[in-house]
Amino acid sequence: MDEGLVEATVVNTRAGTVEACRRSKLALPAGGQISQMWVKEGDRVKRGQKLLELWNRDLSAQAELASRQVATAQQQQQQACILADNARLEAERMQALAAKGFVSTQRVDDARAQARAQQAACDAARADVRRAQSQISVARASLERTVLVAPFDGIVAQVTGEVGEFTTPSPPGIPTPPAVDLIDDSCLYVTAPMDEIDAPKIRPGMPARIAMDALPGRSFAGTVRRIAPYVTEVEKQARTVDVEVIFNNPDEVPRNLLAGYSADVEIILEARDKVLRLPTQAILEGNKVLVLEKDGRLGERAVTPGLANWAYTEIGKGLSKGERVVSSFESEAIKAGALAKARE
Repeated sequence: MDEGLVEATVVNTRAGTVEACRRSKLALPAGGQISQMWVKEGDRVKRGQKLLELWNRDLSAQAELASRQVATAQQQQQQACILADNARLEAERMQALAAKGFVSTQRVDDARAQARAQQAACDAARADVRRAQSQISVARASLERTVLVAPFDGIVAQVTGEVGEFTTPSPPGIPTPPAVDLIDDSCLYVTAPMDEIDAPKIRPGMPARIAMDALPGRSFAGTVRRIAPYVTEVEKQARTVDVEVIFNNPDEVPRNLLAGYSADVEIILEARDKVLRLPTQAILEGNKVLVLEKDGRLGERAVTPGLANWAYTEIGKGLSKGERVVSSFESEAIKAGALAKARE
């Protein structure tokens, strides 16, 4: 019987999984033949980097044609607006001459009408330039739909397709393999299924410990980030609630830790330090223990347990610090009234 730390904890019912904070299964919005494959599996890429490109010479030609149409429209606008300026000046001269009686009002009206017509032609030419510029935007947007770029820094986990093959987007309701599976492994967390009975005890912000089969003998401090708002029902298995746990010190996580590793999570519901505690296996049914009495015999005593986990149980009443308690029951002879000797 000693003093120490006792924690009330819960653990996942099935193996959890190391997940990447960002993972995108990328595909192009349009189908076509792959003409360029810029990456391969295992490559690290930067945001905005090209991943693959479809055959798009026809769209490139349309974009070039739209650019030339803009240049032509701009020249036509310039010509129309020069004529409009000239017609306006001519109308102003006619107005001045009419004021002096040198020309008739009919000449003035004709000049004004000509100026308005030329100005309308100039405005129409400007609108035609804007239309041509919009056509460029449409052509470039269509061209961009044939190039797949990385939305964030990461590592290429999987590539589906080769140069020359055809790729198609996934139809609604029919999942197809992504062209590129991209993982941001700079940020990892663990998702673990907790029994529905334990889930109501868990709150965001609770401390946790993360262990992985791939890294035996090591554990990492974590914090509960999110609790799923629904229960997962898996056939022939207990109903569970997924809990997300983040690493408190990401710098301590090994660089070779891969998304998809199995992981176990132990969430600390409550902890008390410097309390009287016993190994949990020492407590018998009915909250009783076998204590070595002063006469050298084992005596049965009731205790009041507090916090408990698989390793230690807090003892509130029934024992004092330093008393000897049986912690192993390997023999049937170990029972109340039996002679015993303390093992150092």
